[in-house]
Amino acid sequence: MPGTRTSYGSASTAAPGSDERAGVGHDGLVTVHDTESRGFASDNYAGIHPEILTAIERANGGHQVAYGGDDYTAALQDVIRSHFGEAAQAFPVFNGTGANVVALQAVTDRWDGVVCTTAAHINVDECAAPERMGGLKLLQVETSDGKLRPDQLDAFALKHDDEHAAQARVVSITQTTELGTCYSVEEIAAVSRRAHDLGMVVHVDGSRLSNAAASLGVGFREMVTDTGVDLLSFGGTKNGLMVGEAVIVLNPDAVRGMKFLRKQTMQLASKMRFISAQLMALLSDDLYLRNASHANAMAQRLAEGVRDLPGVSIARPVQSNSVFPVLPHEVSRRLMESFLFYFWDETAGEVRWMCAFDTTEADVDAFVAAVRQEIDC
Repeated sequence: MPGTRTSYGSASTAAPGSDERAGVGHDGLVTVHDTESRGFASDNYAGIHPEILTAIERANGGHQVAYGGDDYTAALQDVIRSHFGEAAQAFPVFNGTGANVVALQAVTDRWDGVVCTTAAHINVDECAAPERMGGLKLLQVETSDGKLRPDQLDAFALKHDDEHAAQARVVSITQTTELGTCYSVEEIAAVSRRAHDLGMVVHVDGSRLSNAAASLGVGFREMVTDTGVDLLSFGGTKNGLMVGEAVIVLNPDAVRGMKFLRKQTMQLASKMRFISAQLMALLSDDLYLRNASHANAMAQRLAEGVRDLPGVSIARPVQSNSVFPVLPHEVSRRLMESFLFYFWDETAGEVRWMCAFDTTEADVDAFVAAVRQEIDC
């Protein structure tokens, strides 16, 4: 089924087809050498951007107040407002699932539900965390491209005040979607208008929001704040951070209890300065845009490199840093012996290739050459 990922690569710690070797030194520390070949399984596989590492090192001097009372977290708020508007407030957290659970809990009551697509990350890739940990009912709608349409909200409004039904309180859209597609500014605005007309709050799962900004050529304020989004989960680890995301509140009137929920859901970092320093570095000097633009460009290069090969088709629009090609099963399995990537829909032969901020043209070209060679076999 779509979203069920099967890997046929080596189970060893070294990437298949690489010369990566791990060794334990006399000091007990493990040293792992870099790999020659890079896979296309996930942008989470990439390391930490050097500018982010520098930011962590700089934040490591002296003592700072714990749990967000530090200078870096205070300064982060100014950076967030410069990108998202004067009312914006950031709540750094550890990871994307935690960000989503905290954000959705902050705008719901115990009887509320969250409208999302069947392909949404909160629905298929978070081990039911919003439902199990957040106590939320996910109200799913089918879409072919991962995008939710305004008119799909109307049916849920019919059950408002029906005590037998979970109340559709939140609309959660993913930007970019799990299928690599990107909502336009107008599409987000249309969803927000309809949701607000129906008394719903709008949440954006933005684990790849930077890739969307790069794809659309717009700023965050234009894309989410000005379109009526109430709050969002902002991603960092897929775009060069070591660890850390943030819940960004755009409409303070829509949320409640953020600081308590963050602690209760185990997302309050004691040494928060190190998450905040990374987010500041990502959002300064357009690093977020440089990283995302590069990853998007590598995905385009990859798609163009295989598009005309016999037996290969691109199943979905390439609008971010992912490519969803359909290949013969035997070709994919042979490639997986040397490059890590996953089946997305194994029945249809559809796989997913992801590019990251550190994917190089040489990485892409070597992979395209390998695909071409397997196709010609």
